[in-house]
Amino acid sequence: MRKPISLRLPFIPPLFPDNLFGHLVATAAPGVEEWRDGAFRCAFRLPHGHAVVSLRPQVDHVAATMWLGDPRDRDAAVRRCRRLLDLDVDPLAVQAVLGADPVLAPLLRQAPGRRVPGSVDAAGFAVRAVLGQQVSTAAARTLAGRLVAAHGEPIEDPDGGLTHLFPTPAALAGLDRASLAMPATRRATLLGLVRALADGAVVLADDPAGPADASVGTGVGPSAAALAALPGIGPWTVGMVAMRGLGDPDAFVATDLGVRQAAGALGLPTSPRELTRRSLAWQPFRAHAVQYLWAVGEHAVNRMPG
Repeated sequence: MRKPISLRLPFIPPLFPDNLFGHLVATAAPGVEEWRDGAFRCAFRLPHGHAVVSLRPQVDHVAATMWLGDPRDRDAAVRRCRRLLDLDVDPLAVQAVLGADPVLAPLLRQAPGRRVPGSVDAAGFAVRAVLGQQVSTAAARTLAGRLVAAHGEPIEDPDGGLTHLFPTPAALAGLDRASLAMPATRRATLLGLVRALADGAVVLADDPAGPADASVGTGVGPSAAALAALPGIGPWTVGMVAMRGLGDPDAFVATDLGVRQAAGALGLPTSPRELTRRSLAWQPFRAHAVQYLWAVGEHAVNRMPG
């Protein structure tokens, strides 16, 4: 690869890094993502090649080091990294909406500037969301690591331990069911998803021309509708893909166990229907509200990596 490019990725302060980098590292796919020397590192495809990127949080910017296979991909790589770290959101606007709720206001005062951990590979994230259905974060990482080792594209990392790009839907579409160590129903869901992604029945944009479609998280956007039509893809998976894979700031996962547990601890409704109705007061930043709800519990995703 070419010599590294060093960049500053600015943002509007504050940025609370703990849950952002904690979530990315806790859910990292082995070989594709890692935490090294105070930076989150990841490898991903771009229109003309691939990138290996190191992202280190600072007070008013993220220090980025990029190794690009093709210099034409510089702007696309920057856009992907900004979406990964939710750097384009205005935290003051989030504060104005969520801070007006007396239940959420103390959480925002305690940790202003929580961001939504995103993705540089929407299709790959959708695959990983299915791997994470009804299993622990650690189990989902193990499954992702196996797919990477068996079907990922090998790469050279100039400055660390990354070994592969996450496998494309086409590379996974011909998987042997027997090779997938998961329940039969989830195997069928995964294979149905990767085939739909590979043949274009479901399209998840990695580098959208404009802002995320705010309708995606409500289940009426085209990507959400196509996903939801697949067997085994329910509201949780659609919401997670909308929130983290597509960067929808208003995506909400009312069926998520951690969200429901936090809601109960805060005296909010715990049934998905009632909680969704209650969440309307948090529009258009319900994905950010999810980050504050998740932070109510004790989990590695809330802790800055050591």
